[in-house]
Amino acid sequence: MVALMKRGEIWVGNLNPSRGKENGKIRPVLVVQANELTPEVTPMVVVLPLTTQVYPGFNRWRISIPARERLLKPCQVVADQPRALDRSRLGEGPLASLTGEEMAAVEKSLRAVMGML
Repeated sequence: MVALMKRGEIWVGNLNPSRGKENGKIRPVLVVQANELTPEVTPMVVVLPLTTQVYPGFNRWRISIPARERLLKPCQVVADQPRALDRSRLGEGPLASLTGEEMAAVEKSLRAVMGML
């Protein structure tokens, strides 16, 4: 059985192998796709990686998330590196869920990255 991931939840994702400057490793990722895209509809899930390396100059494209629940360190959501992963590449979760305000900030950043403002 495939776990049901919901929009706004943080899960552990395997982003290996990476190429060039892509985020790799096994790391937390934020689920950003619509909840209607269930495993029965698609085997893929659209995510944004999280990083503990905070770059203040990237604050338009990266949203800071404080540590809470099972997310042990403060992170930034990397809106400038969206990925579609096979659901089998997501493991433990959810680690935490974003608030409505945090998701609104992520959506605004993602729209800026996509040139959709």
